Amino acid sequence: MLLKHLLQDERGSVGLPIRMVVLTIIGLIGFAAIVTSISNAPVAPRPMYAVTNINTFALPDGSGDTPSLLITVFDNDGNSINNANVVVWGPSRSAAAGGVTDHSGEVVIQIDNISLPMGKQEGYLSVKIMASGYLDYTDAYFVKMVKT
Repeated sequence: MLLKHLLQDERGSVGLPIRMVVLTIIGLIGFAAIVTSISNAPVAPRPMYAVTNINTFALPDGSGDTPSLLITVFDNDGNSINNANVVVWGPSRSAAAGGVTDHSGEVVIQIDNISLPMGKQEGYLSVKIMASGYLDYTDAYFVKMVKT
């Protein structure tokens, strides 16, 4: 009797197709909103790296000018990064120099009147590189200086 009554009662199915269509449309709109927000999310900055043409140089009496440093800036894939701001400073932080990389990711920098801290026989040039879309690169031990 109950089964016969359920089969003859149509109240549960009236309007069901239109409800399914409406819920499908609302679901697709929500899915499109999620996909749009993901595709418009900001891109995480990528790392960059730098190398120079020398690793160590000598400073007579612990002061003087550095040799010309050819600094090359590149990303994870080895692609050069142009228009990167490069700043190099000495161990006593009394002298610094900077420049901007060219289309091949290179910049030549020379620091004048650099000196080692009092009583030190060696020190390091530090570098900081900044470029749009990349994480800042900092190396406190970029090039070694030795007093001769």
